[in-house]
Amino acid sequence: MKNILMLAHADRGQEARLQVALAVTRALHGHLTVLDVTVVPEVVTDYVAMGGGALSLADEERSEQSNRAHLQARLEREKVSFDLIEATGDLPTCLHDASGLTDLVVVNRELDHALYPNMLDLVGKLVVEAKLPVLAVPDDVEGLKLGGHALVAWDGSPSADTALRAAVPLLKLAGTVTLLYVDDGSLRLPLDDAVRYLARHDIKATVRREQVLLDPAGIVILAEASSGSVDYVVMGGFGHARLLESIFGGVTERMLTDSPVPVFLAHRP
Repeated sequence: MKNILMLAHADRGQEARLQVALAVTRALHGHLTVLDVTVVPEVVTDYVAMGGGALSLADEERSEQSNRAHLQARLEREKVSFDLIEATGDLPTCLHDASGLTDLVVVNRELDHALYPNMLDLVGKLVVEAKLPVLAVPDDVEGLKLGGHALVAWDGSPSADTALRAAVPLLKLAGTVTLLYVDDGSLRLPLDDAVRYLARHDIKATVRREQVLLDPAGIVILAEASSGSVDYVVMGGFGHARLLESIFGGVTERMLTDSPVPVFLAHRP
């Protein structure tokens, strides 16, 4: 995990993204690519709205030009290997297009509490379609304690398997690792297999089982992530079809909406 891609945009979550991306890049002696996106307003048809849209785009362009200048100066002071690139369009497409040969993408859980862009859709496009690990961070975190406590949500699914393997470079840096199995009868690959896999990477994990009675698995995982003892969560993303998750909700949606700590997601059908 050497090539880190971070979304840059002049919103209040940018500093959180940057702090986390810098922490990962430094810890892994990697290279940080910062993609600054000028978001094009949604297409409108009537003349007055188009005039307003053009004005919004002009404001957006000025804002991101200033943002890039600020980031360039900031990154030069941080003394990490980086490059700063720019794109214009919608966030999911711009990030997807820039993600070739990327090992990890850093985004926020949401963007200024806005309905657009839909961050669930953005993360889904990266995780499911581009098959890239994503680190989704709350907009108020101050860095990432890589030497702290990592929680791995394990159900033995192909996506959990993929997330575990992808997160190994980070888990090797963790002070403690807990494998959490929420027992809802869906376990596929045994817990012992995951423990042995991590041990072969010199990662010692503690196993914790939680029996589900009435609460869905997502509530149990979220409660653990919110306990104050967890620094980040590793989990498979979009265990069900993205459309089903968007309609009925799911563990991924719950964690992307409510987790107080960064969430590392990966997916395999």
